[in-house]
Amino acid sequence: MKTFLAKKETVKRDWVIVDAKDQVLGRLAVKIANLLRGRDKPTYTPHVDTGNFVVVINADKIVLTGKKEEQKKYMFYSGYVGGEKYLSVAQMQERRPDFVVKHAVKGMLPKNRLARKMLTKLKVFAGEEHPHEAQQPKPVSL
Repeated sequence: MKTFLAKKETVKRDWVIVDAKDQVLGRLAVKIANLLRGRDKPTYTPHVDTGNFVVVINADKIVLTGKKEEQKKYMFYSGYVGGEKYLSVAQMQERRPDFVVKHAVKGMLPKNRLARKMLTKLKVFAGEEHPHEAQQPKPVSL
């Protein structure tokens, strides 16, 4: 019996929708990363992008455990001397709630070209509304 290896031409991608309301950020990011990679499919092949398109709604309603809301910091650097800026998770939730989820999922993916391509299949929205109704995403319970 030969080992099955998926080819990018034969991969069938579905659209799934994930509701992030009252979900713990890290646990949610692991499950989303597995959906993006295709780890939930029997045709999973590590060197081929076999994953689904993932739409995440209610990104502004995620939950963090412990004191991460105030203690966890995101660092941004302008490139100039003294151009470092630190923002807490609470500040980022106010400004860009989609960034917090995308950043967590990006950390769960491998660091290579294939993972950067997988990350383009992730669509994150702060509220209930999203423009991907035409794709008829199936709800996924996590």
